[in-house]
Amino acid sequence: MRDLASAYHAALPGRDTHSLMSGLPDVHLRFMPLGWRDGAYDPEHHVILINSDSRPERQRFTLAHEISHAILLSDDDLLSDLHDAYEGDRLEQVIETLCNVGAAAILMPPELIAEVMAQFGPTARALATLARRAEVSVSSALYALAEQTDLPVIYAVCALGRPSRAAETPGDDEPALRVLSVRASSSAPGVKYTLAAGTPIPDDHPVAAALDTGMEFSVESYVPFRSGKRMAAFVSVCPVRGAVAASFRLDSLRRTGREDPAEPSREEEKRGQLKARPGEPPEAGSP
Repeated sequence: MRDLASAYHAALPGRDTHSLMSGLPDVHLRFMPLGWRDGAYDPEHHVILINSDSRPERQRFTLAHEISHAILLSDDDLLSDLHDAYEGDRLEQVIETLCNVGAAAILMPPELIAEVMAQFGPTARALATLARRAEVSVSSALYALAEQTDLPVIYAVCALGRPSRAAETPGDDEPALRVLSVRASSSAPGVKYTLAAGTPIPDDHPVAAALDTGMEFSVESYVPFRSGKRMAAFVSVCPVRGAVAASFRLDSLRRTGREDPAEPSREEEKRGQLKARPGEPPEAGSP
């Protein structure tokens, strides 16, 4: 699917809406209110529908997603393989996942990601820049960037929202305050940890400081897992559109002689900069 979408992208004259549709000359594009649906592709009537009430960046990713549906339906070999391997709801889930892969390949081709990474490295600034240049949400850019990152990095997008049910106090009738938490997260290949959606961000964390000050910075800090465990990391944060893009580089402390960046040095333990943690690994979430 990625190869098909990349080939589609390579033949486009540009990345604006008209150019994106130029690869499907017989398909019409229509914008209209669609309620809870972001969009749809109707192969019988040769039309792509996009929810006119969605945010512009959401509309753009949805358009690329629906184009990917059209690309997939035009490839008999891929369709045959999918129907041989899956059926029912599972087939629909796999198709939707593949169309997200296709949308990312169309809007965020490898050469764009490589250019951003060459300029900024695996940082929050790279994540924010990729989202801006591809004209997609930071959450959409997050997965594409993580997939192309060679170093041990966890990316996250954090924003204010209602706390998860687990964090609410039973019997509390007062309206819950909005808390800063993880909206989406993804890790580079080979990194077994990620941050589960809804993970709260402590008030003293660099992500919280970035939201409060509107400033971008990088500092030695930690990954704040939902369980309360903390893994030492070099943290890069960048405020963007009312949220905070963050990257957690896990190999940044190897120069201290530690093999495991989650394990504090004796000097740090003595200074009380990091608390000793139990030996079990922190929780692993899924993107």
